Amino acid sequence: MTTPEPSSPDPSAASAPDATGGGTAKKPRSTKVMFASTVLVVEGFIVFFATLVGFGLLQDLPKPAVLGVGVVLAILLLATCAVLTRPWGYAAGWILQLFVLATGFFVPLMFLVGALCVAAWWYGLRAGGRVDRENRQRAAEQEQWEREHPLPE
Repeated sequence: MTTPEPSSPDPSAASAPDATGGGTAKKPRSTKVMFASTVLVVEGFIVFFATLVGFGLLQDLPKPAVLGVGVVLAILLLATCAVLTRPWGYAAGWILQLFVLATGFFVPLMFLVGALCVAAWWYGLRAGGRVDRENRQRAAEQEQWEREHPLPE
């Protein structure tokens, strides 16, 4: 009978088991970040398609400028999803909301669409933050209960 070499790492020893006894405990994902990311991705597509509308309707502005500004704004909206966990991530999202609203000066219907996007952004941050607070409270209560009621060995 062979025994494993002591130098070979044991994958189960390297990670702490979660509360159920199987696998590793993962850091909980932020609902606020998920909601905000969803809104930003949807807005990125909205801005891209609004750019195509502006490309077809705006005769006074140079076509490359319309496409360039619209595509850059859409890319920034999508890229902001990656920085939402940073301290300035949500502030960047609010600034982009202002730019989305400002597109209404070129395509007037974007004032309405932009206002709806701002409302979705605000609600996503508000509701996501509330869910995250409730999840943290629930986890703390669960941890306290487990300390007070240890499993029999």
